[in-house]
Amino acid sequence: MAKRKKPAAEPLPTIWRCDDLLWAKIQTVLDEHDPPAKYGPDRIDQRAALDGVIFRMRSGCQWNQLPEIFGDDSSVHRTFQRWVKRDVFKHVWADLIEACDELGGVDWQWQSADCALGKARMGGDKIGPNPTDRGKNGTKRGVLTEADGGPIAVALAPANRHDSLLLQDTLEAVVVEPPNPVTGPTQHLCLDKAFDGAPSEATAKVFGYEPHIRRIGEEKLNEKREKKHPARRWVVERTISWLNKCRGILIRWDKKSENYLGLIQLACGLLWYRRVRRLAI
Repeated sequence: MAKRKKPAAEPLPTIWRCDDLLWAKIQTVLDEHDPPAKYGPDRIDQRAALDGVIFRMRSGCQWNQLPEIFGDDSSVHRTFQRWVKRDVFKHVWADLIEACDELGGVDWQWQSADCALGKARMGGDKIGPNPTDRGKNGTKRGVLTEADGGPIAVALAPANRHDSLLLQDTLEAVVVEPPNPVTGPTQHLCLDKAFDGAPSEATAKVFGYEPHIRRIGEEKLNEKREKKHPARRWVVERTISWLNKCRGILIRWDKKSENYLGLIQLACGLLWYRRVRRLAI
């Protein structure tokens, strides 16, 4: 008798509001890193404030245009900035990665890194002339993912900084401790042509990676070469595309780079939460 296949789990819809399971995980982080003050006025509803931050990240609207259901817009903005200063979104992101790792859902062996340019309409720090946007203000995001495209690090830089110069910052920004490359399995790092050169290769080796860098002109010289490994760089490009679906990330409206980074960290955490839900079913 043929064995029945386990039905595939239905994909989780786009997250616009915090469900009970996600809130339970986030509330644990808030209790540790942002406990209520002993004195002073009562805080606004923290769950509603988080929903307001998610709405702003998804829609890219101005803070003063948040719907009233999330509470006073100024209070939501102040709450968001307090969470950014206390690395709440970074801790949520890291906890969700660890939850996936416990379920066997993190593949550290093959990792990929890439950079993405974006507009910076309001100015601020860590911006520079965007070479792909007629020299207008822009910012660059360096993203590192594991083998299945789960983001494990994000770093920011001005748009005119070369990708290879952002690699070290990106590798240093990993939010969880990866397996020891000496005692554990070899960790491979896939990079595109923008990282072609001795500095990027040396940086990867310093962090314990075995670099795999697409060389400039390699396709033309070896069009019929035999592939030793399947293509793995596309996963980071897919993750960048996922992040760009958030209008508050696609275009940087935040003058403070730490606020913009906080939104990206929240989006990365939500990507991992989707995987937690999928693995837990």
